[in-house]
Amino acid sequence: MRILIVEDEKGILNFLKEGLQEENFAVDAASDGDEGLELALTNDYDMVLLDWMVPGVSGIEICRQMRQREISAPIIFLTAKDTVRDAVFGLEAGANDYIRKPFEFEELLARIRVQLREHGGEHARLELGSIQMNLDTHQVFKDETEIKLTQKEFALLEFLIRNKGKVCSRTRIIEHVWDIHFDSDTSVIDVYINFLRKKLDTGDGKNHIGTIRGVGYIAREE
Repeated sequence: MRILIVEDEKGILNFLKEGLQEENFAVDAASDGDEGLELALTNDYDMVLLDWMVPGVSGIEICRQMRQREISAPIIFLTAKDTVRDAVFGLEAGANDYIRKPFEFEELLARIRVQLREHGGEHARLELGSIQMNLDTHQVFKDETEIKLTQKEFALLEFLIRNKGKVCSRTRIIEHVWDIHFDSDTSVIDVYINFLRKKLDTGDGKNHIGTIRGVGYIAREE
C-alpha cells in the first residue's frame, strides 16, 4: 500500500515515514503544499496524510483539488486545530477523517487501517484460487500447506492479489513494492516473480501469475 505524507514539521514527517515503512507501507513525503499537491495529482496513492497548515498550497486546498479531480484515495488530516467547526470544515472539504496533534502513532495507524478497509484496500485475508494470505500473521497457505516467503516475496504477492484481474505494470510494481520512484532496472521483479511461481506451484498446471509481455504481470484465479 502506498501512502503520501504532506507535513512541514521535519521531526513529525520523519517519524511518520519511518513508522509506516516499518509497517510495510511504501511512503512518499512532501514538506510543503506545492510539492504535496503535485505528488497527489500525478501519482497513485492508497492513502494521503495531510497537515492542515503547510507552506504554499494549504492542506485544505490539496484536499479540495484531489476531490475535484475525482481522486478517491482516503484523506486523513493531521491538525493542531481542535474545534468542532474546524473538523466539520475539513470533512466538508473532502477529508475522510482527522486526528489532532499531538497523537500516538498507534492511533493514527488504526485510523489508517479503518479507512483502507472501508475503501476496499485493507483486508486481513486475501485469496487467489487455492492460495490464502493472512496479513495479520504474515502467513501464506496453498490449500492447507504453509508456504514460506521472504518479506519482499510476500509484499509482491500481496500487491498482485490486491489487484487480481488487473494488469500491473513493472513501473507500478517497482513503486509500490520496492518504493522506488524513478527510472531503474526492473529486472529484479522478474526474478522475484520466478521465485513466487516456484513456491506457489500447485502441481496441476495452473499458473496464477500471468505475464503480459512488454507490460508486466497479472494475478488470475485460474
